[in-house]
Amino acid sequence: MNYREHIQENRGYYSKHTDETEDIQLRAKELCWRYNQTSPREQEKRAEILKELFGTCDARTFIQPMFQCDYGFNIHTYGLTVVNYNCSILDTSPVRIGANAFIGPGTCLACSGHALDASQRAEGVLSSKPITLEEDVWIGANVTVMGGVTIGKGSIIGAGSVVNHDIPAGVIAAGVPCKVIRAVTEADRLNISFERESVIFMEEV
Repeated sequence: MNYREHIQENRGYYSKHTDETEDIQLRAKELCWRYNQTSPREQEKRAEILKELFGTCDARTFIQPMFQCDYGFNIHTYGLTVVNYNCSILDTSPVRIGANAFIGPGTCLACSGHALDASQRAEGVLSSKPITLEEDVWIGANVTVMGGVTIGKGSIIGAGSVVNHDIPAGVIAAGVPCKVIRAVTEADRLNISFERESVIFMEEV
């Protein structure tokens, strides 16, 4: 099994920086550079680049520049995916993003890490675990999701959180480290109608 096949396994691993072949990262860097140079009017070109970059890319994948990733082929989108400005995905393991995902600006999905022991870290010992976002997940601005984490269907991660463990389905979670605050309930559904007006102002709190 070569290095590329190894890092596509859906399980955690350790490696050394010398194991990596430079060409697969250069490919991703080139494609990200091309993507980030596109005009907002070049939506078809953006879609073509993402299809080439990602391992699986739903046609309804929309990413705002600037976007960066390590390999690209380890990123998989399975439905509507909206990624806001300045996001990074360190896809040293598979990153699977379910349908109807909303990912806020400045978010980092970081599969990769380094050895905790200083001498091993200096020798370039790396670690990596997969990340999974199930369907209907919303991640707020400036969130970091660590390797090995699964965020359950329909859950919401508050802005600025650091998610270092699994989050169950259907909850609002936030904080450093991220913790479940409460369940998402029917009471969270907005009681609004757009039949007469396209813009509805919120009531003063």
